[in-house]
Amino acid sequence: MADGRDRPGPSATGEPRRSHLIARRALEVAASRLAVEPVVALQGPRTVGKSTLLQQLARELGADIVDLDDPALREIAHADPGTLGAGPAPVCVEECQHVPGILDAIKAELNRDLRPGRFVLAGSTRYGAVPLAAQALTRRLHLLTIWPLSQGELAGVRENLLEVALSNPAATGAGASSPTTRHQYIQLVTGGGLPLALARSAGAGRNRWFDDCITLVLERDVRQLERMRQREQLPLLLRRVAAQTAQVLYVNAAASVPGMDRTVASDYLRLLEATLLIHRLPAWGRTLRARAAGSPKVHLVDSGLAARLLGLSPERLEGNDPTALTEFGHLLETFVVGELMKQASRLDGITGYGHWRTHDGDEVDLIIERDDGAVVALEVKASARVPGEGMRSLAKLRDAVGPAFIAGMALYLGSRSYTFAERLLVLPVDRIWTPVD
Repeated sequence: MADGRDRPGPSATGEPRRSHLIARRALEVAASRLAVEPVVALQGPRTVGKSTLLQQLARELGADIVDLDDPALREIAHADPGTLGAGPAPVCVEECQHVPGILDAIKAELNRDLRPGRFVLAGSTRYGAVPLAAQALTRRLHLLTIWPLSQGELAGVRENLLEVALSNPAATGAGASSPTTRHQYIQLVTGGGLPLALARSAGAGRNRWFDDCITLVLERDVRQLERMRQREQLPLLLRRVAAQTAQVLYVNAAASVPGMDRTVASDYLRLLEATLLIHRLPAWGRTLRARAAGSPKVHLVDSGLAARLLGLSPERLEGNDPTALTEFGHLLETFVVGELMKQASRLDGITGYGHWRTHDGDEVDLIIERDDGAVVALEVKASARVPGEGMRSLAKLRDAVGPAFIAGMALYLGSRSYTFAERLLVLPVDRIWTPVD
């Protein structure tokens, strides 16, 4: 990978962070998965960069792209889907949900030839939300989620905190003091990682882009998935969900939109998840099961999008009033969880993730579990210091899990990295995207 010069780093000034030359880690992941899987499907929210990634992958593999957003190609595919599906491998298909028949053609091809690397598919929605795709390609389809740009990708560095934490956790505590200020963190969190948003200066231009993106997803993607009732309430429902980001999802509270039926609201929450605007972080727990609270947390897929939905400008979050501090704490957690989930998506051997919360008030924001049962636990602290009491939940989880607990890390806004206790570390948030030797 290039050394990062001439690449945009995480900007603390609000200036555009150009993304057109950014090397995405998902490219090498997609290529490696295609070497062993017959079909790899790229899924992710609108404008996350799936089309760009598909183009880069096609160039690297010497393949052509069948873009079903093109009306002429879509007409050909409707008339004879087998023609497009029978090209030389790999066949790269963009927006395949426009022509469900092509999935049957792919299935027929795989019945004849199940070699790895036959097809790469891309679309705007989860394939679980498209019944024909799920039916046609059961057990033959590998889903690869494309997340918004990570801070490491933006900086042109190979971030590896989670990888090192799972193999050599003691190494994660080494390193120089963090130079990142609270003001800079606020800029990063409210900027998020959607490429086209970051191509605009912070302020009115970027806000308009977020507003247009939200409208486009709600008007086009969600309404394509299901016949809509009470659809005029959908934007308000999304804002209600955004207000719960990094919190336990209470469907009744989110569904308390005036005039909206609760059943309809539950269906719409599922559709918002299908379009990857939101994701649910399930409850995790092999221990203290009797006292564990089993509800999922909800996170917006992008912290910049969440900030815009909630009307949280950097200027407002700079305030020290309790409301601003609470709001920034939730956004920071969504930001951190998103960054770590991006790293987890690139690693093999990850079998589980979730949050841990008990009725006794203990809470750990994110747990990543390896296939051998080993876990790394992470807590997010929106403060410049972590008192001993702030490590209580991590310590309880460590003691309950036992030897399988590899490391617990409190990520905070301070500058020092240090070991708090056995297998418990305190690290600046920017250690997430600072390469660990």
